[in-house]
Amino acid sequence: MASHESAIKAHRQSLVKREANRQYRARLRGALRSIRVAIDSGDATKVKDALRSTISLVDKMAGKKVIHRNAAARYKSRLAKRVAKRTAA
Repeated sequence: MASHESAIKAHRQSLVKREANRQYRARLRGALRSIRVAIDSGDATKVKDALRSTISLVDKMAGKKVIHRNAAARYKSRLAKRVAKRTAA
């Protein structure tokens, strides 16, 4: 365990940041799950709105360094490909 004030404070800050990141990731997973359900339902307007909000959320998480920018790009690419495949069929 940390033995001086700055290390104790750094540890305390890391605990707060870890919890915030956990909540962000949970929110992101929920959004990804909901857009996949929307895509499978086939409602075009619902999918369009969900895609816009999910991509925005993914970008925010990458900006906050909660997820890596390449992971964000991968999520967005796979979602766009899935939406295109559903709308084409």
